[in-house]
Amino acid sequence: MTEIRQFTTRPFFTDALGKRMLIGAGIGLLMISFFVISAGKGSPAWNEYWRVKPLLLTPFLGALIGACYDMTEPLRRLDGWLGRLFLVLSFVGYFIGLWMALVLGLAGTMWN
Repeated sequence: MTEIRQFTTRPFFTDALGKRMLIGAGIGLLMISFFVISAGKGSPAWNEYWRVKPLLLTPFLGALIGACYDMTEPLRRLDGWLGRLFLVLSFVGYFIGLWMALVLGLAGTMWN
């Protein structure tokens, strides 16, 4: 008797992709808004519209980070210590990505 295996393809993204991207963009917007609002007028050496770049770039990168977090879902669902390890690594990667989005958004203005 031979065993018949049914192979199913798993989707690359989960159903929660949009929600995770919106959460990442929202966190990025809140983080960058705090820095942009607290800067006041800014340095005279900066462009007149220096606020536009960080307010657009950081939420966009936050949404990409949310998509990357969504792609690690199958790894976080593993049983045992390996799943918990990937959960911790996903959170660490998420926060490192948000920090890098903040740095890239402020590069050339508040972050030299």
